[in-house]
Amino acid sequence: MDSFSVDFVFMKTLQILGVFLGIGLLSGMARPERETPTGVPGGDWLRQYFEQETAKLESECLEDVRSKADWERLRPIRFQQMRDMLGIPSMKNRPSLHSKVTGRVEEEDFIVEKLHYQSLPGLYVTGNLYRPKKFLGKLPAILYVCGHGRVKKDGVSYGNKTYYRHHGAWFARHGYVCLTIDTIQLGEIEGQHHGTYSGKMLWWMSRGYTPAGVEAWNGIRGIDYLISRPEVDASSIGVTGRSGGGAYSWWVAALDERVKAVVPVAGITNLRNHVVDGCVEGHCDCMFMVNTQRWDFAQVAALVAPRKLLICNTDNDSIFPLDGVVDVYNRTRRIYKLLGAESNIGLHITEGAHKDTQPLRMGAFHWFEKHLKGKSEAMLLSTPAEKFFEPEDLKVFHEIPQDERSSEIHETFVPKASRVEVPADSTGWLNHTEGKLETLRKKTFGGWPVEESIQPDGKLVFQAVTGGVRMQQLKFTAQDPFRLSLFLFHRAGLQAKDLDLLVLNVLDESGWQNFLGWANVGFSKQLHDFSSNSIVMNTEDWELQKKMFGNFKWGMAYVAPRGIGPTRFPTEGRKGIQIQRRFYLLGQTLEGMHVWDVRQAVRALREIKGMAEIPLWLQAEGRSAGVALYASLYENNIHRLDLHGLPKSHRHGPYFLNISRHIDLPEAVSIAAGRSQVRLYQKQKGGWDFPSAVAGKLDWDQTQFQVVVSDDTEE
Repeated sequence: MDSFSVDFVFMKTLQILGVFLGIGLLSGMARPERETPTGVPGGDWLRQYFEQETAKLESECLEDVRSKADWERLRPIRFQQMRDMLGIPSMKNRPSLHSKVTGRVEEEDFIVEKLHYQSLPGLYVTGNLYRPKKFLGKLPAILYVCGHGRVKKDGVSYGNKTYYRHHGAWFARHGYVCLTIDTIQLGEIEGQHHGTYSGKMLWWMSRGYTPAGVEAWNGIRGIDYLISRPEVDASSIGVTGRSGGGAYSWWVAALDERVKAVVPVAGITNLRNHVVDGCVEGHCDCMFMVNTQRWDFAQVAALVAPRKLLICNTDNDSIFPLDGVVDVYNRTRRIYKLLGAESNIGLHITEGAHKDTQPLRMGAFHWFEKHLKGKSEAMLLSTPAEKFFEPEDLKVFHEIPQDERSSEIHETFVPKASRVEVPADSTGWLNHTEGKLETLRKKTFGGWPVEESIQPDGKLVFQAVTGGVRMQQLKFTAQDPFRLSLFLFHRAGLQAKDLDLLVLNVLDESGWQNFLGWANVGFSKQLHDFSSNSIVMNTEDWELQKKMFGNFKWGMAYVAPRGIGPTRFPTEGRKGIQIQRRFYLLGQTLEGMHVWDVRQAVRALREIKGMAEIPLWLQAEGRSAGVALYASLYENNIHRLDLHGLPKSHRHGPYFLNISRHIDLPEAVSIAAGRSQVRLYQKQKGGWDFPSAVAGKLDWDQTQFQVVVSDDTEE
């Protein structure tokens, strides 16, 4: 078999049939706000970083599967990892569906029932069930999961089930029961798919929430509903959908082994297309799991093996490019081959862009006829999919239920970390914190390099003295290709060993600008390459700095993590959000990698002769204070943290992968205070009762944890 395992004659027959029937390209995914992918915005080094990280995950994808025994051992582990990355609730003891049929409409040869069920209490799923009027025995059933096809009139949403109504009609007219269900974003009850895509809910990253999980769960419960129907053959269940529905087809089939045959249409491509080529910019959040395990997408596809799988796509699809689709197919096909089931996987490619075309549909119809009904491969399907009824005819609800949770399901679908009890004693608290840090290293900071793999390799770039103050610039490796700058100041004439303490200031973009404002007064020549006409010179602060260094044997170091200051790239606005989403697809977050950068800065400072024994403080403001806080949890011997305006919850940043599933900032502060002195500077009292209670219970010295209320603190 060549790499395209769909019968070539069959493909050409479908294309000819399309021409014969006069079938044109139908309108597809409604996404007017999206752009054609353009690759990675920003500097060459940012492109290099995404290329390197993507290549690493590509090289690891399914490489540990070399035999059937390997897959049988690893698949249950990967299955649970997939569940976790989608945030799927327990598959056991599922709650009642409370399904209800609210009406029906009829055509000459089929009936459509308008219905809803609750996949969780208050999580309503609206759908249309298509079934033949006349049939003998039990019928095969199709779960049709919809792509993004908005149908809304006069402010009323009729659900994307009405956009894709021609699919259900075809199946019913050919002897299937077909349940077509709405998605949460474009259903009759309108929820959200655009949390990170719009940049308005980046806290989804911290929560470990993706609407892909809701759509997968709703689909699994849709199968629960189908097999409850007396006319359905529970051993002959298929799943299909296109675009967003293509993605949901993967989620459902990967997690639900009741699915015998699946046809995802334009619903998957590889990580390279998304991250390097820019396809992520054309997709909302429902297309992606939270990539905690750092998978390429063939890992998802392989979970369907050895069941019947046909991957469908057009050859000129800008958001599911053909090279990536074929790559996923070939990697998945290798697993099928190891299992002795190579004939169970197929690839169906037709001409066209990202559209819902008749030739594509015919491939799916043929696959189900063959594998759910046992029809001959050579049979020719001649009936096109046609739309019956108007959207108004298929609407389920007359009024939206008062107890619905669908529109806000992102708030509750993935549980937050449970409340932590104040520890009984120091031993119990130590065991708790060690376990928590290990969990975070795996589930939140799994995208960090291996600690021993990257040395900071700090190099002195220059040093100069002005007004009795010595400044040194060092370059160190945070992570290839990011060589970051450290700026170190202290009184001229002092050696490192003479310092009483060293403070590492972790800068955000505002802090970087402020730093340049006073440092340029004394060192404008040396800082020329970092400055611009927008820098506001601050002579007053420079004088204060000189006075401080004259009075105290202190060293002050400044670092701007990747994407800030010297390595600045967009982090806000249209392009900036898409850059952040690229990190997210790699199983990282930008701010999570900032924590790593600070850790490397700490190591670079300690490499300087005489610095290793100097008490080290970390200082930062706002969300960068959270970055410094977590860096202190993974570096030993941080003497003190001075955190100004630290958010009280990860809801407001910093955004770390899955962090809110395991811990929130008050508990993180408590863990830090058990390792370092902690000072929180804020404008108002309150918000830190838990670390205060821990300090009291464990009888810490009062200097270990303090909250300082000051009007000068920025929040």
